[in-house]
Amino acid sequence: MPEYLAPGVYIEEIATGPVPIEGVSTSTAGLVGQTVRGPTEPRLVTSWLDFQRWYGGLADPDVLGSYLPFAAQGFFDNGGRRAYIARVHRSDAVSSTITLSTADADLVLTALGPGNLNDRLFAWVGPASRRNPSKPEEADPSRFRLLLLYYDAARNPLVDPLNPDNAVNPNRRDPDVVEDFDDLEVDPRGSDFVVGALRRSTLVTADFNPQTGPGLPDPTGFADGEHTYIAAANGDDGTAAMALNDFLGSPPTATSRGSGLHGIEAIDEISLLSTPDEGHANIPPAVRVSLKGEIVQQCERLKDRFGILQFTNDVGGGDPASVTPPASTSYAAVYYPWVRVLDPATSETYLVPPGGHVAGVYARTDIERGVHKAPANAIVRGIISADLPGNRGPLSVSVTKGQQDVLNPRGVNVIRDFRADRRGIQVWGARTLSPDAQWKYVNVRRLFIFLEESVEEGTQWVVFEPNDEPTWARVRRSISNFLTSVWRSGALQGGTAEEAFFVRCDHTTMTQDDIDNGRLICLVGVAPVKPAEFVIFRFSQKTIEAS
Repeated sequence: MPEYLAPGVYIEEIATGPVPIEGVSTSTAGLVGQTVRGPTEPRLVTSWLDFQRWYGGLADPDVLGSYLPFAAQGFFDNGGRRAYIARVHRSDAVSSTITLSTADADLVLTALGPGNLNDRLFAWVGPASRRNPSKPEEADPSRFRLLLLYYDAARNPLVDPLNPDNAVNPNRRDPDVVEDFDDLEVDPRGSDFVVGALRRSTLVTADFNPQTGPGLPDPTGFADGEHTYIAAANGDDGTAAMALNDFLGSPPTATSRGSGLHGIEAIDEISLLSTPDEGHANIPPAVRVSLKGEIVQQCERLKDRFGILQFTNDVGGGDPASVTPPASTSYAAVYYPWVRVLDPATSETYLVPPGGHVAGVYARTDIERGVHKAPANAIVRGIISADLPGNRGPLSVSVTKGQQDVLNPRGVNVIRDFRADRRGIQVWGARTLSPDAQWKYVNVRRLFIFLEESVEEGTQWVVFEPNDEPTWARVRRSISNFLTSVWRSGALQGGTAEEAFFVRCDHTTMTQDDIDNGRLICLVGVAPVKPAEFVIFRFSQKTIEAS
């Protein structure tokens, strides 16, 4: 009770109505694997261009040792909008560096993540240009300009970005990424200190190491000469085979967001999880099996995300009838076969696991229809649409209806070729890996993930509230209002709200012992819609009777 000591009129605000519950996002993916470059801490990207800016472009999966770039492109091609990327690497990989030195200091630029960017990453240093562009002779000598150039393929810098007509090589090629940091200074007390400014870089981090006393060096001494590019060196992709610990990464700390699957685990917004490299033939078989298990365990442990699994390309020896599910869980689904994609930069095509593309189909279905709609009978985008010479079609295996009759009861979701019916390539299955009939369908499990996570986040206000009837009533109204909106969206069965769900929070759901021990127990039941997996029309002849 508030204290009233002096006479007067006092206004108080009290909360009596239900607290609104907002539905959580269900379309944010977490993708784990190797990339050409980029940070190892999980990072949110919101488009394919954003992915390229941070992690580089597509690469031959056999050379890179990963399908992640194609999975990310497939996710965005199919309608995905948000993905956290957790880049992993071999244990003996080393970051490329560029050291810019004067007699007084070293400025060390280190690539954001381990890997060989030698002859792909370059630095250029010159006088600052922003102070008075019309009078460069009056430029502040204590400030400088730093250009970073990145090429997707190893090469010598072929063009001067400050003066494109002054080509180093007549067959010049523009850099794939140019970052321009102007008006920098080497004084750590300044607002344009080079180390702080380069925190915005998608390519490098910076360390400034003065060599002598408190004096600050002349930054223009970092340049080796006008229009001179300094190449990165000392980087190494490593030769060690990818181990399970490389994919697991490290947990978050006070100063780091972690890495790998451990870093992804700490991100609550993620609702879809996939590691396309679980299907890579270069990954040791024992690691591939363990990696599938780690994905399933994370999804089951957190209960707020759904795993998308894939096989190796040679699973079953090319015989679809020999394909068997890799796990038994309602928190994951597996898809077969692989899909063929095109790298437009090289015109090469590659067979890649379908997980990234399927995750995009999930996201597209959620956005357009809702999480209650099964992510099936949906066209797979971002793959080739016509057969190529050499019997290279959009799918690694064209599964027939008879073969799917064997796979579907096993929980293997098939991607089917319906081009002959002018329906394209479609996801044609929506089953989890669970033998329990209640959790057989992907959309049912994901609907419950959505409901449970939304209610959990929307009822945090209840903790430490008085455990009595007024609080119980507010909880009932809050959850009932939320479920009513879910029912109206078509996610629950029933002609009325009473048929679609019930919410109980009273003396029938908790005993006095529960109350004495601080437990508030609420029982919620819902009737989820289930997909029409088998559509059956029964026809009969109608006999016209004589009048």
